[in-house]
Amino acid sequence: MELIRGLHNLPAGGATRSGAPRECVATIGNFDGVHRGHQAILEQLKSLSRSAGLPVTVVIFEPQPREYFAGDQAPPRLTRLRDKVELLAAHGADRILCLPFNDALRSLTARQFIERVLIDGLRVRHLVVGDDFRFGCDRAGDFALLEAVGRERGFAVEHTRTFTLDDERVSSTRVRTLLASGNFCQAARMLGRPFAFQGRVVRDRQLGRTIGVPTANIPLTRRPLALRGVFACATRLPDGSWAPSVANIGWRPTVGAHQPMLEVHVLDRQLELYGESLSVVPCARLRGETKFADFDTLVTQIHHDLDQARRYFQAPDAAPASDQAPQTAPAIQAPAAPDALQTATTENPGDRASISGGLASLAPPPARFPLASAPLPHETAAADSPPSPSRDTRTDE
Repeated sequence: MELIRGLHNLPAGGATRSGAPRECVATIGNFDGVHRGHQAILEQLKSLSRSAGLPVTVVIFEPQPREYFAGDQAPPRLTRLRDKVELLAAHGADRILCLPFNDALRSLTARQFIERVLIDGLRVRHLVVGDDFRFGCDRAGDFALLEAVGRERGFAVEHTRTFTLDDERVSSTRVRTLLASGNFCQAARMLGRPFAFQGRVVRDRQLGRTIGVPTANIPLTRRPLALRGVFACATRLPDGSWAPSVANIGWRPTVGAHQPMLEVHVLDRQLELYGESLSVVPCARLRGETKFADFDTLVTQIHHDLDQARRYFQAPDAAPASDQAPQTAPAIQAPAAPDALQTATTENPGDRASISGGLASLAPPPARFPLASAPLPHETAAADSPPSPSRDTRTDE
């Protein structure tokens, strides 16, 4: 699989650096979360790929267009760029073209976008997009224009098939809403895997050690977070085993922070995890992130959170928030990670996706870590409400 950053890194001539044909079947979108709707588009492309004998190419943008225009008001991301690339590759993408979304790209007219990206850049033979897909300066381009130019220039255009689950359209917006409401069970069904955070543990101020609650701290992006608060979690340790844990996700308002952090405490174990990579699956929302009056009050609440998480994992049949018991997400088979990734770029080499141990190879935690369908009841009246994600009606969501 090739990750190509920018049109200027597309090689000249008839083939890519891997020797694959330059012509392709392609799709365009944000693909945030690479949920089951996105996976269905990739299956659609793979079918076309087999018929035409051409590679599957996915065009994505960095930053995502809504982030470029709306900044901090854009919807929170479900996946980092490196995770998105890995998941797209695991679900069948042979080539990913990541275009920098900037003034130059947004200024292209719809016809210029077709000529420079689809025809000159990718030599696309078959394009799959939503029938309400808009592109080009002022979003003037549409599906009808793609069909018309395709007839003139010799490529076919097909619309994506809507993917529904329980009579509900699967979308990134819907997944964000489910996560914010504490319904990790249904979010996992829409994603085709549990929602998870991944990252390498760094040294921080080590305040947790002073109160007997050491945490493994993983820095998060400064973008709006899909989740904030305190959660009962399943943490995949470096040896591949899963452990019950509690995580605070957010800005740590009581002690102050310059960037958001995931702080995870593995219950009833002492582990040295600095420098290790962890996967953390939120299982149940305990409470919102709160600024307490003083550190002692925070410590009292932390121990209450730990006890609440222990009860959740010890009694998985107990009702979580309403009269509905926690549900375990159905068996989900993680796709195999690709064998190799070639990056045709000299820009931002740190964005190269990790092939092993990533989301694509993340098997669901054992059944003793049920995914809740609602937040757990809590006693902290000052706790925040979950954030309300911005609504996004774009096709690729």
